Amino acid sequence: MSLLVVGLSHRSAPVSVLERAALSADAQVKLVQDTVAAEPATEAAVLATCNRIELYADVDKFHAGVAELSTLLAQHSGVGLDELTPYLYVHYEDRAVHHLFSVACGLDSMVVGEGQILGQIKDSLAKAQDLHSAGRLLNDLFQQALRVGKRAHSETGIDRAGQSLVTFGLEQLAEGTDVTVWARGKKALVIGAGSMSSLAAATLARAGVGEIVVANRTQERAERLAEILTDGTHVPARAVPMDAVPAELTRADVVVSCTGATGLVLTAEEVAGAVEGRTGRPAAFDGGGRTAPAPRTEADGTDVPRTPLPPSGVGTDEECPLDLAAVQGGFSVHGEAAVAGMDAATLEQHAAWAAGGAVDRREASRRSPETDAELITALAATAATVGRIPERRRPEPVAETPRRAPVLALLDLAMPRDIDAAAHRLTGVRLVDIESLAEASADAPMAADVDQVRRIVADEVTAFGAAQRAAHITPTVVALRTMAADVVAGEIARLEGRLPGLDDKHRSEITQTVRRVVDKLLHAPTVRVKQLAAEPGGAGYADALRTLFDLDQETVASVSRAGESTEKNRGPR
Repeated sequence: MSLLVVGLSHRSAPVSVLERAALSADAQVKLVQDTVAAEPATEAAVLATCNRIELYADVDKFHAGVAELSTLLAQHSGVGLDELTPYLYVHYEDRAVHHLFSVACGLDSMVVGEGQILGQIKDSLAKAQDLHSAGRLLNDLFQQALRVGKRAHSETGIDRAGQSLVTFGLEQLAEGTDVTVWARGKKALVIGAGSMSSLAAATLARAGVGEIVVANRTQERAERLAEILTDGTHVPARAVPMDAVPAELTRADVVVSCTGATGLVLTAEEVAGAVEGRTGRPAAFDGGGRTAPAPRTEADGTDVPRTPLPPSGVGTDEECPLDLAAVQGGFSVHGEAAVAGMDAATLEQHAAWAAGGAVDRREASRRSPETDAELITALAATAATVGRIPERRRPEPVAETPRRAPVLALLDLAMPRDIDAAAHRLTGVRLVDIESLAEASADAPMAADVDQVRRIVADEVTAFGAAQRAAHITPTVVALRTMAADVVAGEIARLEGRLPGLDDKHRSEITQTVRRVVDKLLHAPTVRVKQLAAEPGGAGYADALRTLFDLDQETVASVSRAGESTEKNRGPR
């Protein structure tokens, strides 16, 4: 077994890199085809999800395989190899098996314990089988990974440790409120009709939304999903074309988007227009991620004009002679550090302005050096005493204003993103995307069942390795038994030549006797050699068997090729 995996995920790369490296369906197909066409690889499969891109291959050379797979990933993702390399991870043989089994159990997911990855692994295997790029190794590996994942979910409480990205995303939108309470009666818009979007629609339906609208580029798929939702959940659902999304945005309370689009599906301007259509007020950018304070209202609901807060520094006031925008801090001028390097005339001009007067700069410039020195000394003493040069007024303390409840909740589960990240700065909008989910999940508690799942993974990796090593010797054992059968057939033919009058009954009895003798002689050695081959380093027993019995290497190879051909041509299960 020479299993190699090269990939990147939310654990190794920032979301911005994952987003750029995301592979379309066509790119995944081309990547698999180019991998099996490359010299080091004989089998290949791609596992591409919203937070990972991994290329699995059976290679005959480790270093050449790593170089080739890394290069192919860079070529098909469009991210330069030099930029991509720092974020790539490599697993080989047993470590590669351990990695996939951990992924299948949800241990490597953004939300630990989520079960959606099993469907994605199944889809990955089906694509490789369709492309005839999965031979014996990858078929066995992915099918065993599915069994291990199912075992982990059935034998442990790993489901309690996490949920699907959809559920986790909705919990982030609800901001601590129970999702069923938060979602009750809301109007939902689901953009896309693939597996993730379908899961999102079903989750919203179970959470109690009042209506679901499905938008998709293929109208038939949208209509099919809407029909399933209506029949299966009794939540009213309808399908609309993609060009109806702007109008539906003005009606929706919550939007979930997960498409395969390479560009933005919703721009910040479109989201802002939807909010304005709902509220009648423009959805302004709040400037850096914080929401602008909501206007105060009288008891009758009319707005009270807000008194502007004073500027944060005197350098922004009218008629201030200094441009102090570069000075950092709560005030525009701070202590000795702020006055360092200013000439006396400038300092005097500022002092006079702060006291409410005005000094002609030309008059100040005519002062003597002695007067300048006295002025600097006085200002420095004042700065040392009070910590700053006296100002005309101080800014009033500004309390952090909590962000008001959004009128539009957006959940973007696509990679690359469907919704413009700038939308999170719009007043009245809450956006949760893959990046914010990664940040939120970093502090999620780990369930005690995770340790049990890790033990299951370790046991299954050992068992899989033993099975693969044992399978490696099977062609040699088959070749040995084929040689023995040929020897029996040759001896029976020679016996018939010596005893031409031998009747059929005796000939048959002699033949069966010779075959039983050969089978008994071979049984114990072949059983034992399979057991020994299953142990680490057991591959050498196959070589010993071929040497001891002088087996034809081409016969052994032909048995191996026949088995691999059967695996590659087998359709999806």
